[in-house]
Amino acid sequence: MNLETVARQTLYRQTRARGGELRELANRGLLRRIWQFSARHHRRLGFFVGVSVVGALLAVATPLLAGKVVDAIVNGGAPATVVVIAAIIAAVAFAETAVTMLTRWLSSTIGEGLILDLRTAVFDHVQRMPVAFFTRTRTGALVSRLGNDVIGAQRAFSDTLSGVVSNVVTLTLTLVVMLGISWQITLLSLLLTPLFLLPARRIGRSMATLSRESAINNATMNTQMTERFSAPGATLVKLFGSPARESEEFATRAGRVRDIGVKTSMLQATFLSSLTLMSALALALVYGLGGVLAIGGQLEAGAIVSLALLLTRLYAPLTALANARVEIASALVSFERVFEVLDLVPLIQEKPDARAVPDGPVTVEFDDVRFGYPSATEVSLASLEEVAVLDDRGGDEVLHGISFRAEPGQMVALVGSSGAGKSTTASLVARLYDVSSGAVRLAGVDVRDLTFESLQDTVGVVTQDGHLFHESIRSNLTLGTDERTDDELWEALRRARLADVIADMPDGLDTIVGERGYRLSGGQRQRLTIARLLLGRSRVVVLDEATASLDSESEAAVQQALAEALAGRTSIVIAHRLSTIRAADVILVVEDGRIVERGTHTQLLARRGRYTRLYETQFSDGAAA
Repeated sequence: MNLETVARQTLYRQTRARGGELRELANRGLLRRIWQFSARHHRRLGFFVGVSVVGALLAVATPLLAGKVVDAIVNGGAPATVVVIAAIIAAVAFAETAVTMLTRWLSSTIGEGLILDLRTAVFDHVQRMPVAFFTRTRTGALVSRLGNDVIGAQRAFSDTLSGVVSNVVTLTLTLVVMLGISWQITLLSLLLTPLFLLPARRIGRSMATLSRESAINNATMNTQMTERFSAPGATLVKLFGSPARESEEFATRAGRVRDIGVKTSMLQATFLSSLTLMSALALALVYGLGGVLAIGGQLEAGAIVSLALLLTRLYAPLTALANARVEIASALVSFERVFEVLDLVPLIQEKPDARAVPDGPVTVEFDDVRFGYPSATEVSLASLEEVAVLDDRGGDEVLHGISFRAEPGQMVALVGSSGAGKSTTASLVARLYDVSSGAVRLAGVDVRDLTFESLQDTVGVVTQDGHLFHESIRSNLTLGTDERTDDELWEALRRARLADVIADMPDGLDTIVGERGYRLSGGQRQRLTIARLLLGRSRVVVLDEATASLDSESEAAVQQALAEALAGRTSIVIAHRLSTIRAADVILVVEDGRIVERGTHTQLLARRGRYTRLYETQFSDGAAA
C-alpha cells in the first residue's frame, strides 16, 4: 500500500471518527462480546491474519532483492545472477498479487458475513419490539443502525484488524532491515516521522468538524426531500406552502454543503501535497547521505536503492498505525451502538411455554382490565429518539376496570368521544400492548399465554388509514399469509367488492399501489385491507374506525365488504359514525377509560343517557352520521 493511499484513508477515517476515547470504549466486556458475536468467523479470521503476515513479509522482500540486483550490476556480477534475482522478484510479485487477492477475498467474506450477521440480528430484534417502541423512535436513526453503524463495525474486522497486523509486521521487519543496512540513515529518517503524523492529526480534526456540519446539512436536506417528495407532503406544500421559500431553504443548505466540499477538497490537497513533499525530502536524505557513504566505501550502491524502497514501506505503516486508534475507536462506537439496540429488551415477549389459540369459535373477554402506556425508558433509547435524556413520565392509567365479553359470532361496538380509550381497548386484543392488571382472554386463554403466530392468525385488524406498502397489490394481499393462488386472491377481492376495480387496472394484481397506497382511493385502500383480512381467515376481527374518513359512496362499498368479512366472526368494532353499528349485539359507551353504558342500540336510546346524546348530536338537524 503506497503512502498516498494510506494518507487518503487516514483523512477519511479521522473525518468520520465518532466520540469517545479509546480507553473509555475498549472495556473488556465490549471486546469479549464482539469476539463472541464473531464466533463463526474465527477460523477464517485466523487464516486472514496469517495471510496478511505473509503479505507483509513479501512486501519487505522486494526492496532487498532490488538492492541485490544493483550490487550485482555495479560489482560486475554474472548475468545469470541478475537473471535469477530478477526471476525471484517476478515470483515475489506474482506471490504478492495472489496474497493480495486472497486477502481481499477473505476480507470481503468476513466483512460481508459480519454485516449479514449484524443486520439480521438487529432487524429480527427490532421486529420483536412493541408498537410503543415505534411510536417514539425516529425511523432514520433506527435505519442508520442497520446501515452506517453495521458497516462501521464490520470495518473493525475487514480493515482495521488486518491493517494493524500487517502494518506492525511490515514496520518491524522494515526497521530491522534498514537498521541492518545503515543505522545512521534509519535514525535520520525516523526524525522526519512527526512531519508525517502531525498534519494528519491537525487537518483530520478540521475535516471532522467540516464533515459533521456537512452531514447535518445533508441530513436536513434529506429530511426536507423525503417529507416534501411524499404524496401527502407534496400536497401539503401545494395547498399551504411556498415553493419559493422551500427552494430558498434547500438552496441555502446545498450551498453550505458546496462550500464545505471546496474547503474539504483543499485540505485534502494540502495534506497529500505535504506528505508527498516530506516523502521526497526523505528520499533526498537517503540518496544524499547514502551517496556520501557509498562514495566513501561505507555502503554498497544496492543498499542505497534498498533503503530508498524500504523508506516507502516505513512511512506508510507508520501513518496507518498512527491512525489505528481512530479506526478502532470508531469501530467500537459502531459496535456499541449496534449492541445498544440488541440489548433493548422487548416489553412484550412470548412465554417459553406459550400455546396456540384453541380450535373452534373464539370468545373475547376483558376481565377488569387496567392499562397505562409505558414510559420512554421502558421501550426506547435516547439515541434513537435523538434526545439527551428519555422522558421517564408514563404509566398513568388510561383504562380503569374494563370488563365485557364478546361471544363467538357476536359484534361488540365501542363508541365514545375522542380520547376515551376505544382504540387502546381494541389494541389489547391483538396484544399490541400488555395490560397493567386484569386479563384479556381469547377462547378462555390469556393472550399473554398465547404464541405470537397463533395470535396473529386468530385476530385480524382493519385500521382507519388502511396502510399499504409500496409494492404490488399481490404482495400487499399476501402479506403475512401462506402462498395463495390467483383464484383465491380474486375471490377475496370479489368478496371485498374490489375485483372489478383491480381487473380494470393495466397490471391487475401486479399493479404497484404507490407509497402508503396513494395510487388508490381511501375506500379502495380500505377494501384491499379487508380482502387481506379475508385471506387470513381470522376468527376475531377488530375494526378501528374503518370507515371514519370515507365519503358516503365509499363507505357503502366498505360496509358491504365488512359485512362479508364479519360474517360468522367475533368482532370488536370501534365506530365514530353510530349509523354503522346499529345492528351490533352489544354497544359499549366508553368515556375516560371506563364503560359507562352498555346495551343494544334500542336499549341505549331508551335510557336517554350518554349514547343518546352522542346519537342526537350526530343526527341533529337531519345530518347523516
